[in-house]
This record gives sequence, C-alpha cells and structure tokens, in this order.
Amino acid sequence: MAEKSLSALGCHVYTEQRFPCKCFSQAQKALFSAGSAGVNRAFPYRFTRKSNQIRLSFPNLPRTSYRFKSCSATLSLMVEMEENPKFDADKAASLVKELRKSFNSGRTRSYEWRVSQLKSIEKMVEEKEKEITEALHKDLSKPAFEAFISEISQVKSSCKSALKELSGWMIPEKVKTSLTTYPSSAEIVSEPLGVVLVISTWNFPFSLSLDPVIGAISAGNAVVLKPSEISPATSLLLSKLVEEYLDKSAIRVVEGAVDETTSLLEQKWDKILYTGSARVGRIVMAAAAKHLTPVTLELGGKCPAVVDSNIDLQVAVRRIIAGKWALNNGQACIGVDYIITTKDLAPKLINSLKYELEQFFGKDPLQSKDMSRIVSSSQFARLVKMLDEDKVSDKVVFGGQRDESQLRIAPAILLDVPEDSQIMQEEIFGPLMPILTVENLEDSFEVINSKPKPLAAYLFTNDEQLKKDFVQKISSGGMLINDTILHVAVDGLPFGGVGESGMGAYHGKFSFDAFSHKKAVLYRSFTGDASVRYPPYTPGKQRLLKALISGNIISIILALIGWSKD
Repeated sequence: MAEKSLSALGCHVYTEQRFPCKCFSQAQKALFSAGSAGVNRAFPYRFTRKSNQIRLSFPNLPRTSYRFKSCSATLSLMVEMEENPKFDADKAASLVKELRKSFNSGRTRSYEWRVSQLKSIEKMVEEKEKEITEALHKDLSKPAFEAFISEISQVKSSCKSALKELSGWMIPEKVKTSLTTYPSSAEIVSEPLGVVLVISTWNFPFSLSLDPVIGAISAGNAVVLKPSEISPATSLLLSKLVEEYLDKSAIRVVEGAVDETTSLLEQKWDKILYTGSARVGRIVMAAAAKHLTPVTLELGGKCPAVVDSNIDLQVAVRRIIAGKWALNNGQACIGVDYIITTKDLAPKLINSLKYELEQFFGKDPLQSKDMSRIVSSSQFARLVKMLDEDKVSDKVVFGGQRDESQLRIAPAILLDVPEDSQIMQEEIFGPLMPILTVENLEDSFEVINSKPKPLAAYLFTNDEQLKKDFVQKISSGGMLINDTILHVAVDGLPFGGVGESGMGAYHGKFSFDAFSHKKAVLYRSFTGDASVRYPPYTPGKQRLLKALISGNIISIILALIGWSKD
C-alpha cells in the first residue's frame, strides 16, 4: 500500500525496527516513525502485538487485514478497528481519581501492603527474567549479560534493599527540642505524598521504569508508570506484568506516546519523576508548575572522563569502555561522553583504546553480539550527522563504520574536534568518543566548567591533590575516581543531577525520601504553660522571652527573679 493511500486513510503507524533490511528501507521510511534523542515522538494511540504482528488503527476503515512481506524480514500489519478507546485527558482524570480514592482509603500506607508489592516485584523479575531479557533484545539488541547486569540485577537489588530497610525507613526520626518549647518532644514523620507519576525512558527501559516505582511503593504511594514508547517491547511487557503481579487498584501502567503523556501531565499529581532529555524535562516541569507539583528530573549532559598519565592505563581504558560502549553502546545518561587528557598521553591512550576495543568486540564490531544497536533510525541519523559534520569527519582516528540496515555504528574515536561542533555541543548518547587534549590536566577543569553541569564526572589519576581539586572544583550530579558508572550501584549514594542534568535524587533510601513528605511533629502536654507568651506584654515578660530564646541559663534565672544584667 502506498504512503499516500495510508495517509488518506488516517493511518497512524508505530513500530520498532525489529528486522530492518535494505530492500525494505523505503517502505520503512514511508510507513514508520520512531522517537528522536530524549524526545518521545511516535504513534499516539494504543496498540497491541502478537508475536511479530503489530496492530494498527485505521479510524476510517471497516475491519479487514493486509499483510506485507519483505525478503528475510517479515513484517505483518494487522489493520483493524480500534478495540480500545483512546487514552485522553478525561480517561487520565478518571484514572487519577480512581487511584486517589484507593490512596485515601489508606490501603497503600500500611507496612504490609508495601512489603507485599515489593515482594511481588521481586517474584515478577525472578519468574519473568527470560521474557524481560527478550524484550530488551527486541528493543535494543541488548546482550543478555548486559541486560542482567544493568537492568534485571538493578531491580532485584533495589527490591532487596527496600525490603530489608523499609521498617527502619518508616520509623519517625526523633529530633531534639529547645528550652523554648520545654517540656516537649519532636519527630519527623515520613508520610506518602499521594498519587505519583513516573515517566521513564527508553535506554534502560526496565530498570529506569521500576526503580522509581519501587521507591514510590516503599513510601506508600499510589503510582502510574508511563514507559517509553521508543522501547515498545519492554513497554508492553511492563504493562502486562504490572497488571498480573501488582495491585492494580493502586499501581497502573499507561502505554502510549506524546498524546498519552500530555493527557497525563494535564492532571494534578502529588509528585512527578521524569527521566529523559532536558528539553522534555522543561515541558514536564512547566506542566507540573500549573499544579505546584514537585518534580524529580533525571536528565543527562556531557559526562567527561579526565585521564592522567600516572595510572594503570590498561585498567583505565577497560573501565572507560565499560562506561561507554559496553553500556548500551553509549546510549546512557551516565556514560562517558568525552575524554580529556594531555597531548603527550593522547597517542598512547588511543592505541590502548583501539587494542582493548578489538579484544572486547572483535575486528568487526558491527557483527559483535556483545554490543547493543542504536535504538531507532532517527537516533542513527542524528549520530551519523554528528560524525559526518565537515569540521569533524577528518578528526576520526578509529572506527565509525556503520550499517544503517541493522542500526549499528562501530565505536568511533575522534581527536581534538572543534568545541563549536555539534558533537561537543550536544550530549552524544551513542558510540562516538571525542578526545580533547590539554597542556596540563588542571586545564581540563576550565573545559568542563565551561559546559552545563554533567550528570557524572570521572577522573583517572593517582595524584591525591588532583583528586581533591577535582572533587572541589567540578560540579556534577555524581563523581567517580578511577572508574566509571559504578557509583549508581551503591544504594547509600544518591543518583541525581544538578543544573541542566536534573534536580532531586533517588536510589535506596533516597528513593523513599523522594516520594515522601517529611512532616514535622511537635508534642506537648498541658503542663508547663508559661504566661510569658500571652498578653499583656510587659518589660519583664520581654526580658524573660529574650532570655529563653538565647538559651542562657543565668539570664533566664535573672529574668525570673526580676533582675537584669544591664
């Protein structure tokens, strides 16, 4: 069917490029759309799948079916009447009302309910690990090993930590009181915020969806999860699993794209956590501001790695690769975006990177099964544009081969690209690695600080003074010395950005706190009621009040007996 005919019928199409091939590329360009970097642009209506079939909605057609086949890549298009009504603002309002009713009943506040839901997530991940791994491979060709390490094990760890620590998190925190309020006691009570919205992203579509949800449940909230449509297989699986394993009176998943997200953002929530780009983060924040809804924004930025010469270069290079190409092929908000090193070390560093990359991914990395593919054709085109920019293309010193039919780009190393190039102005979010050289490593601080604050910053050195200077002078969401990305695996450390890279944080107890209100409570009895606080106000009362506020015992005694130090 021609593009014009589909358009005339009002067909809205959404698909993952599961089996892209050259002979079908024109049809793909005509029929299918995918999201761009950090922006969820896609099919705005609900869709369902069976195996390799994708059901589409043709509002102007009676029920029928068409099937298209292309060489080894078979794509079935099932054209039928919309069975599910569109999720609009009215349906979003109804959903929030339903969840708020459940929350107001007190159902989600109990320790028992929270534990039961956390155990259900734990059971779900354990029982459905194979399906989760398959969905991640469909969306990103994510290797099973990487899927387990960066997605499945992360969710398991978060569940385990929450189950172990939850009772302690829920205990009110005792606070010292002052002489002014004597006799009294005080505490900080963590109470759930209410009905919260989690909007997740596509690059780690399982862990970055459920990790915040675990925090919201731990804190006793009702929660709606909106997974990214850019990773449709994982989105669909999450929708099915949450409905199967969790309490649907308080925990729901809404699938969809821009229209559905817009409908959700029009509602009043008690907290919104968004993971994605700064551009969309501003949209989320503006929508939240209309209702004075607090937000946690997990964004991104250009995360630098500064490499000194007095190190074990092989170990450093391996760890950089682990934080770039072995991390969703560079499609990670905390991945190394660029390297800064000295002019003297650069040639040796490049040779070491070349050697280790070949050891990890073979002589032809495009064929490696240990590397994820680029998520979509639009992402692929964006990265190619960066690589082919006139002022950049001659700076490639290694790699950069590409296979558009398979959405794969080989690891690319570029040396001393111009600062005003696109690759240095935007977050790369892919397998391209610029290396900038400086005369002295201290000069790297100026380079980093000239850009918006990154989500993470990395330093490889054995120089203790340089470590101290780096920690003190570089502002970033997180920081790691002599390694990459592992700081997010420490539950005791908050994960969050600063400035352009985000606001707020979660992970471990920080997740519990992110979805809790810290309520200040002061307890007093009816004894010890001092007349000094009540009218009529006299000079003697004023002296006593000043003495009480100062906390000076001698002044208080003197004021009580009517004497003054003056």
